Amino acid sequence: MKLIIAAVALATSSLAFAHNCPNEMKAIDAKLMTNPKLSPADMSKVKELRADGEKFHKEGKHDDSMKALGGAKKILGI
Repeated sequence: MKLIIAAVALATSSLAFAHNCPNEMKAIDAKLMTNPKLSPADMSKVKELRADGEKFHKEGKHDDSMKALGGAKKILGI
């Protein structure tokens, strides 16, 4: 019984985590719309990480997606 409860909790948390990727992308997009003061290299990196995050999300690789999106957010200061 404990194993079933643990499995359900893990599945639920994984689904919630997976659905957070779009929210992270929206936050990055919103910040980019404000034309943040970034070097060209940083801006390029943010856009690359944002694109990678979306690609990973679509592939179901949500851990990789969140890592890429987190990197973009860090550069943007959000």
